[in-house]
Amino acid sequence: MTKKFQMADRFNPSAVEQALYQHWEEQGYFKPSENPDVPSYCIAIPPPNVTGSLHMGHAFQQTLMDTLIRFHRMEGHNTLWQAGTDHAGIATQMVVERKIAVEEGKTRHDYGREAFIDKIWDWKAYSGGTISQQMRRLGNSIDWERERFTMDEGLSNAVKEVFVRLHEEGLIYRGKRLVNWDPKLLTAISDLEVENRDEKGFMYHVRYPFVDKSETFGGGYMHIATTRPETILADGCLAVHPDDERYKDVIGKMVHVPMTDRVIPVVADPYPDPEFGTGCVKITPAHDFNDYEVGKRHDIEIINLMNPDATLNDNAPERYRGLDRFEARKRIVADLDAEGYLEKIEPHELKRPYGDRSGVVIEPYLTDQWYVSVKPLAEVATKAVEDGEIQFVPKQYENLYFSWMRDIQDWCISRQLWWGHRIPAWYDETGNVYVARSEEEVRTKYNLPADLALKQDEDVLDTWFSSGLWTFSTLGWPEQTKELKMFHPTDVLITGFDIIFFWVARMIMFTMHFIKDENGKPQVPFKTVYVTGLIRDEQGQKMSKSKGNVLDPIDMIDGISLEDLLEKRTGNMMQPQLAEKIAKATRKEFAEGIAAHGTDALRFTLAALASNGRDINWDMKRLEGYRNFCNKLWNASRFVLTNEKLDLSEGEIEFSVADRWIESCFNRTVGDFREALSQYRFDLAANAIYEFTWNQFCDWYLELTKPIFANGTPAQIRAASQTLVRVLERLLRLAHPLIPFITEEIWQKVKNFVGIDADSIMLQAFPMVNESALDCEAEREINWLKEVIVAVRNIRAECNIAPSKGLDLLFRNIDVAEQKILEKQTALLCAMAKLDGSRVLAEGENAPLAVAKLVGNTELLVPMAGFINKETELARLSKEIAKYQNEVKRIEGKLSNEAFVAKAPEAVIAKEREKMAEYQSGLEKIREQYKAIEAL
Repeated sequence: MTKKFQMADRFNPSAVEQALYQHWEEQGYFKPSENPDVPSYCIAIPPPNVTGSLHMGHAFQQTLMDTLIRFHRMEGHNTLWQAGTDHAGIATQMVVERKIAVEEGKTRHDYGREAFIDKIWDWKAYSGGTISQQMRRLGNSIDWERERFTMDEGLSNAVKEVFVRLHEEGLIYRGKRLVNWDPKLLTAISDLEVENRDEKGFMYHVRYPFVDKSETFGGGYMHIATTRPETILADGCLAVHPDDERYKDVIGKMVHVPMTDRVIPVVADPYPDPEFGTGCVKITPAHDFNDYEVGKRHDIEIINLMNPDATLNDNAPERYRGLDRFEARKRIVADLDAEGYLEKIEPHELKRPYGDRSGVVIEPYLTDQWYVSVKPLAEVATKAVEDGEIQFVPKQYENLYFSWMRDIQDWCISRQLWWGHRIPAWYDETGNVYVARSEEEVRTKYNLPADLALKQDEDVLDTWFSSGLWTFSTLGWPEQTKELKMFHPTDVLITGFDIIFFWVARMIMFTMHFIKDENGKPQVPFKTVYVTGLIRDEQGQKMSKSKGNVLDPIDMIDGISLEDLLEKRTGNMMQPQLAEKIAKATRKEFAEGIAAHGTDALRFTLAALASNGRDINWDMKRLEGYRNFCNKLWNASRFVLTNEKLDLSEGEIEFSVADRWIESCFNRTVGDFREALSQYRFDLAANAIYEFTWNQFCDWYLELTKPIFANGTPAQIRAASQTLVRVLERLLRLAHPLIPFITEEIWQKVKNFVGIDADSIMLQAFPMVNESALDCEAEREINWLKEVIVAVRNIRAECNIAPSKGLDLLFRNIDVAEQKILEKQTALLCAMAKLDGSRVLAEGENAPLAVAKLVGNTELLVPMAGFINKETELARLSKEIAKYQNEVKRIEGKLSNEAFVAKAPEAVIAKEREKMAEYQSGLEKIREQYKAIEAL
């Protein structure tokens, strides 16, 4: 017998998680082995913003990544999870600008560029590691010594290298084009940083008089409708569809631009929709992306009407100059009306673009910017997905990728910020531009005199430019490092669908352009792109601070009081009415705040909800359920390890059918888990562990061992003891990638029972399927016994018979195979079902008054003399009859459906007919029981 073992009554995550993680990190367990004789496996983490904190989307994706990393590490692979953070140009600059405004009453211009950048670096050193610390709380097994930052020296050199090479190849150029312009931040921004909001606005109907006073069309006017009347002052033409019969006679004619001395033509172009409005549209190339394309097609004059801050510039009539665009709109509308150009104003639903950081309306703005000509890069990157070198999971996201890549436009890569990678271009006093890695290289490369004054470009690169190099720059490129050779291409990228174009596609383009294998073939950055859905709130709404429905994963782990939760959700910045509304909703939803659940429960919930590509509605009840699951695993382990009858001594071993059954079930679970993980079905992997742990190991096997420990032989007790601890130890290894903390904590106690001398579960081998342990016979026997035991327990519950009261069990219509099981396992059945005895009724033997259940075609009869309640039993049988009738009716409906019979395989139809026959036979038996009870 083993010596008595102590184990806490319950698992306390807060007492072990951070200490365990610190131990793992200090011991270097997260580092790759760098063993050249085993496969390498690498994931490059999508770099979170250095300004950020862990949110549910991070927790979701990082849980899935860490599951894969831990699995492959246990598989013995040379495993690296490459981490780092993004400098987040606009976001970071805004944080520091707000900070100095509040604390010092200064702007960045008071500091100047260099001093302000120093302030940002100071801020990063002080608080930039917040998200890294939170990621540790999630259990992420990252090699932190390799953590990178997009502004560190190595990555900065990679950025300059890529820019210079692309410029030398003619793929980077400077040009004047329309961009999304933020008038508050005074910079171009990407489409991803633009939020299109539905709003109520107005449609302004305006008359443009013909130059030819004799023209009678439209009463001498062209009629247009616009939502932005202030841009009329910069119109270049009016456009109509060439097939619009209404306008065929006015194409080519000239009209006056209202309130100006300019005249513009009416042109034919496929852009206007004849069914919308008047079918005639104003074209303002400098202030609308579609208009810009029309203007290029017709060589229309481009007039920029606005300053960078969205006030009207000198191209506007004098009375409007310097006015904000919306103030100018009011005055222009009033003047249009006063001068007879305004026909009417109608309410109109519209989408208006806002900057996600600044919150102001974005302006299409004509300005000089740097661009990447991406079509040549896109062709190679598109083919990589077409040829299967990169797989999207789910596969339908390939279509989204293709739709973007096949209609790709040149990429504006410059931003008018101070924080970021400054563009490696220099200008002389006459405006000539020189591109190189440094000013010194410029002078050498272009043979410039030492006294020629040069000034570096003030702009920085779009953050997506540097993050587009992520998989190879983090591994040391442009140096040909051993890490680059060992870990590139990486294996899988886990990301959201919203950045497939902004990040995923650009990584593929850049990587395949710059990274080649030993044969010169372009190398992909990763082999698989697993696309996750969004984490939404319990009502299916997107989480946002303005809605007050954001969930903090750290709150799920540590818990939070109602008071603190309300303060976090409402905040001081929100309107009092909104805060009150949210506070009431929150009180109803979280009557006592959020309880502590621990990291493992959070991780298991996220994995269990991870259906491929679908958005996830967060479910607090699932989180509570998986916390209970963790407790169930702890309690089961405690039952095993504190069992005073556990005997792991040397000696004769006699494995029971239950031992063989649980071994077989475990190996099937290992196979299911491995198959699910290979297909990125984290939900199925989590479910396989849950099902085995809760329903098979805890609810059944532990119970099946109790009769053995109570009355078994020493050989049987040793077999059960050995099976218990060995299955438990392997189960902990199987579950470790999903729930690392509790499995490590239990494993540290289990390892001594199985003779393992090792420091951590995370370095142990992941379980393999042992084909020889698959035992179909044991599974059949136990599964039949379970059905019988459940049926007897149901009879006890329905008839209100105490579990302690012994029952007799009779069998009728039992087949040969089941009778053999009964003969072999009578003792186990009697112990588990609390039976005084059991026997098979002889053919033709009358059964006593009994309550009956069906297990397949076999009737189970429990004699009820002395405690049957006739009315209760008839009511129960009525429900059984109704259930069987419904099943017969359902299958009859299927078989009478001509479409089903025509399309379904013959084997499926035969199976349905077989099931109907079984239900009809069962129905007949239950009706006979009903008649017998009714006759009493």
